[in-house]
Amino acid sequence: MDNATETQGALSRKISTNVWPRYVAVEGPIGVGKTTLASKLATVLHYPLMLEPSVENPFLGRFYQEGRRHALPTQLFFLLHRARQMADLPEHDLVGPNVVADFLIEKDRLFAQLTLDNNEYELYQRIHESLAIAPPTPDLVIYLQAPVNILAGRIRRRGVEFERDIAEDYLESLVDAYTEFFHFYDDAPLLVVNAAEIDFANNADHFEALLDQILAMDGLRHYFNPNPTLL
Repeated sequence: MDNATETQGALSRKISTNVWPRYVAVEGPIGVGKTTLASKLATVLHYPLMLEPSVENPFLGRFYQEGRRHALPTQLFFLLHRARQMADLPEHDLVGPNVVADFLIEKDRLFAQLTLDNNEYELYQRIHESLAIAPPTPDLVIYLQAPVNILAGRIRRRGVEFERDIAEDYLESLVDAYTEFFHFYDDAPLLVVNAAEIDFANNADHFEALLDQILAMDGLRHYFNPNPTLL
C-alpha cells in the first residue's frame, strides 16, 4: 500500500469515526480560500455544498471596475440569492441541515456598510427586513485570515477576469471590516485560522490538521495559527 492510499484511508477513518458539525460556514475576504476549503470539507464529509453566486452576479465585475455606483445592485443580488438559498434549506430536520457553505449571511451587512452610501444602506436595510430571513445558526464558523499582500497575490494567480480590477485599498478595507465583524461575533462556535501559509486544497497534512482543530473545539472561540513546516 503506498503512502497516498494510507493517508486516504486514515482520513476516511477519521471522518467515519467522529461526530462532525452539521452546518459549517467558511468565511473570509476574497482570495483567502474559503470556497476551496468549503468544497473540500463538503466532499470529505459528504455534505451538500452551498456557494455564494459570485460568478452569476452580473454586477460584480462592474463594481470592481467602476466602484460605488454599482454597489447597490451588486449587494442586492447577493442578498436576494442568499435569502433564497436559506429558504431552500430543509426545515423538517429538528437538529438542522447537513451543509457546508462558503458564506455567512449575517456578514452581508458588512459589505453593505462598506460600499453603500447612507441612502442606499437605508434602502438595503428595508429590503433585508422585508425578506424576514431566518437562517439556521451554524454549528461551526471557520474564519480564514490572511494579509492583503497574500490575498492580492492569490487573486492575481487565479486569473479570474472580473477580479483583476480589485484595488488593494478595497482589500485593506475589507480585511479590516472582517476583523471587526469577527472580533464581536459570538452567534456560533468560531474557529479563526491563519491561512496565509497553508494549502488546504493540495496538502493532505494541512487539511488533516484543520480537521483535528475542528474536533478539538472546546468552546465558542478557538485559534489555529499553523506553522506549515511543522505539520
